[in-house]
Amino acid sequence: MLRNSLYLKLFVGFWLISSGILASWLLVASYLDSQPRQVVEINKPGPPPRFVLRLIYQLQNLPESELPALLSEQQSKRMDIYLIDLQGRDMLGRTVPDIVQLAAQQITPQQRSTVLKADGRPPVAGYAIYRQEQGLLRVVLQFKAQRHSVLRALGDKLWLRALLAVLMSGLLCYLLSRLMTRRLEQLKHTAGELAAGHLDSRIAVRDSGGDETDDLARSFNTMAEQLQRRINAQKRLLSDVSHELRSPLARLKIALALAQQAPSQRPLQLQRIEREADRLEELIEQLLSTQAANQVMDEHIDLVTLLQSLCADADFEAHSKERGVSFSTDLAQALVTTRGDLLRKSFENILRNAVQHTAVNSRVQVQLKTVANHYEVSIQDAGPGIPESELDRIFDAFYRVDDTRSRTSGGYGLGLSIAQRAINQHSGSIRAENTAAGLLVLVLLPRYRES
Repeated sequence: MLRNSLYLKLFVGFWLISSGILASWLLVASYLDSQPRQVVEINKPGPPPRFVLRLIYQLQNLPESELPALLSEQQSKRMDIYLIDLQGRDMLGRTVPDIVQLAAQQITPQQRSTVLKADGRPPVAGYAIYRQEQGLLRVVLQFKAQRHSVLRALGDKLWLRALLAVLMSGLLCYLLSRLMTRRLEQLKHTAGELAAGHLDSRIAVRDSGGDETDDLARSFNTMAEQLQRRINAQKRLLSDVSHELRSPLARLKIALALAQQAPSQRPLQLQRIEREADRLEELIEQLLSTQAANQVMDEHIDLVTLLQSLCADADFEAHSKERGVSFSTDLAQALVTTRGDLLRKSFENILRNAVQHTAVNSRVQVQLKTVANHYEVSIQDAGPGIPESELDRIFDAFYRVDDTRSRTSGGYGLGLSIAQRAINQHSGSIRAENTAAGLLVLVLLPRYRES
């Protein structure tokens, strides 16, 4: 659930940041406070630590000639060892620091050990030893500072520790913000690519799952795909319109030229010009129908009556092509809201397309029934159908399964596009699917309900 929720990511992220700041502060404080503990152990009541007892035993029992070697061997980064006689001299002839002299002076037959601590300085521990030749001697252990200069500065200055915590929180917040805004930066870059005309630009995102940023990326990709499809459709529409207009205009120019060159054929050419002008007018009217704005649906129509009339007319026309159209329904009335003759034109175009492609000696089956709160109109032909990859495109303007078909055999390819736009204006839907018999077109229209 955490991986799929941006809110939880932010919550846990800021929680971890706060915890990291607190933990870093506590760890630094704990580390700084723990450094003197090795001295505290020496300062505890009771016998000295084991390594000190071993050192004292060796210093008391080794021959005098071996003492310098032992002292040199025991020197380490952790401490310096001084063996001081009653005159305050070191057995190795080294200069004795004041703090070491002070510790040695406190060693008496009555006080056999001492520990000195100075603010900001490592502790000094002194112990009494007895040798047969020299009598009372003092071994003094001067512990060295173990902390790095930076750590000493952190231990001495609170503002440095606060600065460390601020820098650490800033680093964590930066990493978190980069993680959270990475998808937004991709969105910004891809949007810029789209604006520059690269319509195939997409955001790389998994197909499903993820958090809200992944959902946003998928929605953006969907929008980009629709935008690319619409722009390509507009380009294709412009190309198709140019192509469709070019042919009748070319014929008009030829007919006009022939009329000018051969006055005797002028009446014939004028008829040709009139036919081409009518075709241009028809094409322009259909184009305007596909691009018409939404209209207010303030009228009512009975689908039963409308389809009976349209199917009867289509059946009459289809007989000349050795085809037929049949209509069936169990409904007595099917009222829907409409405007003008939008639905009549829509179903006329669908029926004309079905009759055009149904097989010879077959019938187009039209059925009307109720589905939930809608009326469903199905138009089934007995034709060859449509390739599955082309089913969504048959409602595009100027679409033809066979691009080589002429205007005479195939029309302009605007009928189904006009029908789809009109059905959408009625808050309905239209789709096509292949069946065993041929192509099935399904239209859903919302039922009219009196308020």
